Amino acid sequence: DYGHHPVEIRAVLGAARSKDSIIRVGHIHLYSAAWEALKREARALGPLRAISTVAGKWGPFNRQAPVLWEWGSHVIRRMDLTQIARPAMIRLAEQTGETVHLSVLDGSDVVYLDKIESAHHIRAHTSVGSRAPAYTVATGKAMLAQMPDDYIDRFEGRMERYTDTTRTSIAELREDIRLTREQGHAMVPEGEWREGIAACACAILNRTGDLAGAIGMSGPDLRIKRKQLKEIAPLVMDAARAISTALGYAQRG
Repeated sequence: DYGHHPVEIRAVLGAARSKDSIIRVGHIHLYSAAWEALKREARALGPLRAISTVAGKWGPFNRQAPVLWEWGSHVIRRMDLTQIARPAMIRLAEQTGETVHLSVLDGSDVVYLDKIESAHHIRAHTSVGSRAPAYTVATGKAMLAQMPDDYIDRFEGRMERYTDTTRTSIAELREDIRLTREQGHAMVPEGEWREGIAACACAILNRTGDLAGAIGMSGPDLRIKRKQLKEIAPLVMDAARAISTALGYAQRG
């Protein structure tokens, strides 16, 4: 079951070569050849013609035009975000010397779209494409702060403890969200998903002011104390602002 979208999974898989790996794009699983084809055609032809071209090759989607359109648009939005965010990510990594992440919100999880590794031998370890519970990480809290209050209700009864500092109640999470909204950024001074990781993150907004993703910095809490996080926070906010502006967001007031 892939949400409310009647994707012909067997047909999609059958249309791919057996050597292709399976990836997840949003709520849809498919072979990587389709993903790569769409990205390649989007660069060459533009989004609209790219989706049409890939639809012709990947026959199973011809019967699922609305699903294909959503999938294609989803891929292109993420591809654009990664490309647009890269300069700000590089700058933030140079300014802080720590690992920088670009994340998006997918239901109750964050998905890491891109990262720049710290040059330090001891650093935060994540993988592009991996997931983390949104309530446990700084980029997740930053994005949750942009969502309606009732969005938090989905975590009720599902807040597993991963470290001694993991939030395990809705009340605790709502307080984190309140503070994030007040400050304009999220901070996790002691690892809530993985032990010993401190992080700071800020949401990225698109042209319409809706959530596009989040940029965050993380590193060992032995090196990054609360004082350092407070000093780094304006740099993270500047990076998020630069990406939002590049996406067409214009802050009102």
